Amino acid sequence: MVAMALDTDTTDRGHQYPPPSAVTGWMLFAWATEPFFTLITTFVFSPYFATHVAADPASGQSLWGFATAAAGLIIALLSPVLGAIADASGRRKPWIAAFGALLVVGASLMWFGSPGNVGVIPDLLLAYAVATIGAEFAIVFNNSMIPTLVPPEKIGRLSGSGWATGYVGGILSLILVLGFLAANPETGRTLLGFMPLFGLDPVTHQGDRIVGPLTAVWFGIFALPMFLLTPDYPAKRRLGEALHEGLTELKQTLRELPERKSMAAFLLANMIYSDGLVSLFAFGGIYAAGTFGWSTIQIGTFGIILAVAGTFGAWVGGKLDDALGPKRVIAGAMMILLFAIVAILLVDKNSILFIAVTPPVPGGGLFAAPAERAYLLLGCLIGAVGGPLQAASRTLLVRLAPKDRIGQYFGMFALTGKVTSFVGPLLIGIVTAVTESQKAGMATLVLFFVAGLALLARVRG
Repeated sequence: MVAMALDTDTTDRGHQYPPPSAVTGWMLFAWATEPFFTLITTFVFSPYFATHVAADPASGQSLWGFATAAAGLIIALLSPVLGAIADASGRRKPWIAAFGALLVVGASLMWFGSPGNVGVIPDLLLAYAVATIGAEFAIVFNNSMIPTLVPPEKIGRLSGSGWATGYVGGILSLILVLGFLAANPETGRTLLGFMPLFGLDPVTHQGDRIVGPLTAVWFGIFALPMFLLTPDYPAKRRLGEALHEGLTELKQTLRELPERKSMAAFLLANMIYSDGLVSLFAFGGIYAAGTFGWSTIQIGTFGIILAVAGTFGAWVGGKLDDALGPKRVIAGAMMILLFAIVAILLVDKNSILFIAVTPPVPGGGLFAAPAERAYLLLGCLIGAVGGPLQAASRTLLVRLAPKDRIGQYFGMFALTGKVTSFVGPLLIGIVTAVTESQKAGMATLVLFFVAGLALLARVRG
C-alpha cells in the first residue's frame, strides 16, 4: 500500500534499488515496533504502573522516569559504537534480530506487574529498561537501511510513510487491547462492550498487563517481512575486524565533526528536542491519569485518537519534507509543540486558561468535561506533529551524512537522541518528586524545545 504510494523506482543514475516489496518490508518494521511505544511506554502500561502498581501517581511517574533515564544512558553510550561496527561489518539484520530478542523478553515480563505488588517494581523497571534498549537499538540498525531503498529525492516520503505505517500499527494494537482485552473493573466490559478474551480478569488488571506479551508476539510476527523481503548489506568483515575498523572510523568521524558545522549543530539540536519529545510522549498518559483520573480505557481511547492524528501528520509531513525541506518541517513542528505544552500546563480538571469549568464527574461520558476535551485537542496537535518531527529529523540526517558512513551517523543520531534522554525523564522525576506536582514536572519540557529551535537555526539544510 505505502510502497505503491512512494512510486519506487528500481534504478537511479545507474544505481539499482530493491523492488517495492523490500520497501514495504522495511516499513512494516515500524508497524512491528510501534506497539511497544504505544501500549507499554505511553498509553496503557505506564499509566497503569503509575496508578495501580506504584504507591501513588507522582511516585510512579518518578520511578518510571528513572528507569527511562537509565535505559537512555546505556543507549547513548553504545549507539555510535554499534553503528560504526555495523558500517564496517556491513550486516544489519543480525543486530536487529539480537536486539529484537531483548524487546521480546523485556516486554513479555510486563505481565508480572500485578496491582499493588510493590515488591515486583524493581524487576518490572529492569524489564522495561531492557525492552527499551532492545527496541531503540533495533530501530537504529533498521534506520540505517534507508539510503539503499529509494532514490534521494524520495527519502522524505519514505521516512514519513514509515512513521505513518508505525502509527497505524499502534492504532490497531490499541483497538485490540481496548476493544477485546482490557475491561473496566467496575463493569467487567471492554470499550466495545465485550467480556475480555481469554478470561482476563478486570479486577487484577490482566487486560492492562497482557500488553507486554502482546507486544512481544506482535513484534515477532510483523518484523518477519523485513527479514524476508528487505535485502541486507553484504558481509564485509568478521566481527573482530569490524570492531577494530569501526572504532577507528568512529574516532575519525568524531575528529571531523567540528568541521561539519551544520551536522554538529543538527546533532546537538536533535539531542535536546528529542529528549523533550520522548519525555512528552512517555509522560503524557501518566499526566492525564493523575490529572483527570482517567482509566486505561479512557487513556487508550485518547491514544487511538492521537495515533490517528499522528498517522495523517506523518503522511502529510513526508510530503512537506520533500517539498519544503526537512529543516522547515522540524522548526514548524517544534513551534506547535511549544504552544501545546504551554497550553496543557494551563489546563486543569477545574479550569482552562484560568477560567473555571465544570470538572469531570465519576461515571460521566467519555471526555465529557470541558477540560478533558481541551486536553484531547492539544494532544491531537502533539500527535500530529510528533511524527513529522522525528521523520524529518531522520531525513535531514540522511541528507547531511556521507553515505558510506551512514551507520556511524545514525549511531551518532541515536547517541544525540539518547545521550541526554535520561535528562528529561530524570528532570521530570526529580521536579515531580520535590514539588509533588505532576504539572511542575511537565513544565520543564518547555526548555527543551526552546533550546532545540535556537540550535536548529544554525543548520544549513
